[in-house]
Amino acid sequence: MADKVAFELVSPEQLVMSIQADMVVVPGTEGDFGVLAGHAPLVSTIRPGVVNVYDEKNITRIFVRGGFAEVTQAGLTILVEEATDLATVDRASIEGRIRNAQEDVTDAKDEISSKRAKSTLEHLQMLRDAL
Repeated sequence: MADKVAFELVSPEQLVMSIQADMVVVPGTEGDFGVLAGHAPLVSTIRPGVVNVYDEKNITRIFVRGGFAEVTQAGLTILVEEATDLATVDRASIEGRIRNAQEDVTDAKDEISSKRAKSTLEHLQMLRDAL
């Protein structure tokens, strides 16, 4: 298994994924980077975007928000605030949630409510765009 990279994706709620992958492409804040077996050690913050996990002939696409990635001799670990497997996302549901979030932005009564609503709306729009 020397040609595989040990990969773990962790959110606050759970271990999202733990596999031996052929390659993982990470949305780093300085740009996307691919990790293969034997990659040099690295720590990077990540931007909201899609982590692509390549395993045999399968590609798993996971939308992540906020976190960092660490590459060590043992493999790649990504810690994120939130992770969503794009295969489980329903576009119509996301569109409905975006409409509700837009209403929340409009109806916000104070700055804190407005910031929360805008953050939610931005996240949903990025998730939709990733589809």
